[in-house]
Amino acid sequence: MVSRVPDIRISRANLAPININGSYVLYWMVANRRVRWNFSLERAIEWTKELGKPLLILEGLRCDYPWASDRLHSFILQGMRDNRESLKGSTVCYYPYVEAKKDEGKGLLRALASDASIIVTDYFPAFFLPHMVKGAARKLSVRVETVDSNGLLPLGEADRFFSTAFSFRRFLQKRLPGEFDRFPKKDPLAALSVPFMPAPAPKITTQWPLASDEVLKATPEILRGLPIDHSVGAVQVQGGTEAAKERLKAFLRFKLRQYHLDRNHPDRNTTSGFSPYLHFGHISVHEIFHAIGEAEEWSPERLPSTVSGQRAGWWGMSEGAESFLDQLVTWRELGFNMCSKRDDYDRYESLPAWSVKEFLDHEKDQRPFLYSLDEFEAAKTHDELWNAAQRELLEEGQIHSYLRMLWGKKILEWSSSAGEALGIMIELNNKYALDGRDPNSYTGIFWILGRYDRPFGPSRPIFGKVRYMSSKSTARKLDLEGYLNRYGASSA
Repeated sequence: MVSRVPDIRISRANLAPININGSYVLYWMVANRRVRWNFSLERAIEWTKELGKPLLILEGLRCDYPWASDRLHSFILQGMRDNRESLKGSTVCYYPYVEAKKDEGKGLLRALASDASIIVTDYFPAFFLPHMVKGAARKLSVRVETVDSNGLLPLGEADRFFSTAFSFRRFLQKRLPGEFDRFPKKDPLAALSVPFMPAPAPKITTQWPLASDEVLKATPEILRGLPIDHSVGAVQVQGGTEAAKERLKAFLRFKLRQYHLDRNHPDRNTTSGFSPYLHFGHISVHEIFHAIGEAEEWSPERLPSTVSGQRAGWWGMSEGAESFLDQLVTWRELGFNMCSKRDDYDRYESLPAWSVKEFLDHEKDQRPFLYSLDEFEAAKTHDELWNAAQRELLEEGQIHSYLRMLWGKKILEWSSSAGEALGIMIELNNKYALDGRDPNSYTGIFWILGRYDRPFGPSRPIFGKVRYMSSKSTARKLDLEGYLNRYGASSA
């Protein structure tokens, strides 16, 4: 089969054959939870055309994933609602399944696989998803393919993990020019002519019923009936592709041009807010990049013939766009590179040797304050700026990007060891942040402890030569009056 999807993005997850007698192609949507700009969906559609079969899309939501809560569930369910609306009236059958009790969904994939010609699913290199897909594929008797639709650069282009943003940026600048004519289709379902796919057999839908419109509304009543953590409440930020597209429009119109000047100042509200939508696959980095390119009237011909690895100037765009793309492409895909190349990406042992030595040399240094996980979680420290950042996380499911660095540095300073600090950061971030559990969020957490960074002198207590940050210097540099009015002690 001739495929538009680059071969380097496609992998076999098992050695089972294609079932030519199957009734449909199954797209098991686990990470790219969207029907636009999605290489996985595009690959599944290619198989429907090759085999002359209809397409069934299974998007499930289990209730026992780590840190499952009202907050995360509602965001995912809102995305499933959008997918159902997008697929209404098409020949594709969309099968949203929401587990009401632990293990209730077990057997659904195998039941659908028994009548599938082939299964296509998403490759996402972090959280429990790689193990889930690998374990499922091993048990199935039909071919399973995984497709990488994570970033502008296919993850398979790199044969190693990169230890600095500079070295990875140089690598990107060498390889990316070959990718700009290999983007996924904006709307792979447009003009799709494949057989109509009815609902699966009643014996399947009776045991595993399709999620109702009421469930996909993610109302408080619905969420209360699910066995998930209700102490982490839903937030005002809406999930789904429609909300993501609106956020993209607003960013291009009001924030992009000033991004390089305003992104570090909480009161200026210039951050994009894309990270939760990217994490849950409600929007693609390809779509964001395409929209920025159109806004900048950009074409690949603007790229220089040589690379320098520098943050700005390579793209041939405005300063705001250059600054944003370094976050969207370099830093985001640096994290995906790490997670795809090292199984220990979320463990202390993965830190660079120099920072581990610094922490070892300073492990007996006296801490000015020591707080427990519960005290950190409740924003009960002596530092009002830190408490405000934690309250933003509790209330909004996010922390302003610059303050997240300070948030982590202070947890390191006020914990009994770097290892304990790492555990606290992962727990709080993954529990409360909409964009937690993601390669990009692990990049931020581990940067606190020296990953992708370098030694800074002079040596300090607790930190050694690991980069230090203080609340006082942060407050002097940033516009924070409105932020502290909103999340400070008086607002608690």
